[in-house]
Amino acid sequence: MRVITLVDNISTSDVLGCEHGLSLYIETKKHKILFDSGSSMLFAENARKMSVDLAKIDIVVISHGHYDHGGGLGTFLNLNHHAKIYIHKTAFGDYYSRQTDGKMKYIGLDKAFQTNERFVFVDGHHVIDEELELFSSVSGVKLEPSGNRDLFVKRVESFEPDDFSHEQNLIIKENKNMVLLAGCAHHGIVNILDQFFIDKKCQPSHVIGGFHLYNRSSGQYENPNMISEIGSNLLRTGAVFYTCHCTGINAYEQLKLIMGKNVNYQSTGNQMSI
Repeated sequence: MRVITLVDNISTSDVLGCEHGLSLYIETKKHKILFDSGSSMLFAENARKMSVDLAKIDIVVISHGHYDHGGGLGTFLNLNHHAKIYIHKTAFGDYYSRQTDGKMKYIGLDKAFQTNERFVFVDGHHVIDEELELFSSVSGVKLEPSGNRDLFVKRVESFEPDDFSHEQNLIIKENKNMVLLAGCAHHGIVNILDQFFIDKKCQPSHVIGGFHLYNRSSGQYENPNMISEIGSNLLRTGAVFYTCHCTGINAYEQLKLIMGKNVNYQSTGNQMSI
């Protein structure tokens, strides 16, 4: 399995751009997968520079209904005319972020795309094939990101706390590996891992994604004690973690002190084989 970070919040390359967003290209024995599309067309520009042919992608997974994970959908649809796009059935909801001045900012997806026939709307546990699965039902509530308190869904004329029912996670099974991908882990990465274990009766071999330990709206990180507790929980799984995006560099560095070689950061342009 080959994984290339097309877009992350930071870039270690002078020729590759970065933005607040996430987009990963994953190549397995059966599939060429796009996991999220970042905030803009930047993922496509970076893909071209890294010789990733987006026209050959056969499956897209959008992790949840926020613009920083699905903002590049229009660009993708113009470049690729056949891939199915797997997205949660509620991902086109009215999602907002509360800014520091108290105002609400729309952070959802472009609703113009929701009637496109290439979208596959899913819920709960969904098996794509023998290699790929999705799950969105996460029941645990421990160590949830505090940044969630600034995220809302608009229902009629009122704003309600987002329950992140629109968030889904991808499982890739190849050879002896079971790789878990989480876009932002709004449900809490520990709860997502617990749900994985409940469903699969095992731990993943690798985990890739953002852990939402940095609140971009407030500019604040999670409490260091909470980050330490999360790191200890992750270390006990025995999995190898590749984090990015909304984890934040300071939180990653704290996790690195706890988890050592079991955690690494995936910035724009990073490539790895699993």
